[in-house]
Amino acid sequence: MASVELRGLTKRYGDVAVVDDISLAIEHGHLVCLLGPSGCGKTTTLRLIAGFVEPSAGEIRVGDKLISSPAQSLPPERRNMSMIFQSYALWPHMTVTENIVYGLKLRKMDRDTIAKKLNAILATTRLAPLAERYPGELSGGQQQRVALARALIVEPETLLLDEPLSNLDANLREEMRFEVRRLHDAYRYTTVYVTHDQSEAMTTADLIAVMNGGKIEQAGSPEDVYDRPRSEFVARFIGSSNVVKGKAQDEARIGLAGVPLRCVGAKLTPGADTAVSIRPHDIRISAAQPQASENAVPATVTRQVFLGGSRDYMVELKDGTQLRVVTAAGEGIAQGSTVWLVLPPEKCRALMG
Repeated sequence: MASVELRGLTKRYGDVAVVDDISLAIEHGHLVCLLGPSGCGKTTTLRLIAGFVEPSAGEIRVGDKLISSPAQSLPPERRNMSMIFQSYALWPHMTVTENIVYGLKLRKMDRDTIAKKLNAILATTRLAPLAERYPGELSGGQQQRVALARALIVEPETLLLDEPLSNLDANLREEMRFEVRRLHDAYRYTTVYVTHDQSEAMTTADLIAVMNGGKIEQAGSPEDVYDRPRSEFVARFIGSSNVVKGKAQDEARIGLAGVPLRCVGAKLTPGADTAVSIRPHDIRISAAQPQASENAVPATVTRQVFLGGSRDYMVELKDGTQLRVVTAAGEGIAQGSTVWLVLPPEKCRALMG
């Protein structure tokens, strides 16, 4: 097991930088998710780490060893990494056992060592009852576990996963998120996991690196990127978020529909146009004017939907700003009603431009 470090990593195709000067330190034994929409550069970054693509600039280090730079690049087979693709790539003519031990046989390990490692991995991945089946006789989730077992059994320094759950149906994908995390906790390999699904990232990762346009917009724990987004892109991409805009009145307030809105996060420049994010479930809505007036804004309900366990409102402020508000089911407030919103200052996050 070893740490992985990306330093100024760049990959250009012509004039286009699909990975643009990214730096990221991945501690050994941690699972890091590269999260972002299609075309953001996350899969290219993974392929750079794997050695399938050579960088245009920057370098990749594993532990204290340089494995990739424009001047020199270690071939994939010498990087001691295992990669799991979207398609799983199982041999259809081999049993579960034969697929799993394939890498050990290539390494010419003796029979007793192979048997010992196989029994251990079958127990950990709960595949023992399926050991003699063929991939065509397995469900998608079972095939995914076989792919994980095959990657883990060779004891790689680094495990790379490229959208590994994208081919599963929604219910199975949710179940497998927890399985991936359970197996990571059992083996603690340094892992880089690419996904566009924020729920996958939140469930599995120690660290999330949110990518956009070839760059890392923000890297932090799941709690950090969710509760403390630094940019408008991160605020919108990680969970739904209202982003309101106004001119900064001082270092901690913007004007919103004629009301001074106090916020936290980035220090504001008076007079500058500023964006502030707040989650729909953090806004309090009431038909009565609240006693405390700070960050209290009048609005009109333009939509109200009952969703069983919650209610989803769309409200409009007097300047035309629209906010989404999610509350407990409770008693609904009718469309067209005048309401008061309280936007708690500690939940209003000023974003960097």
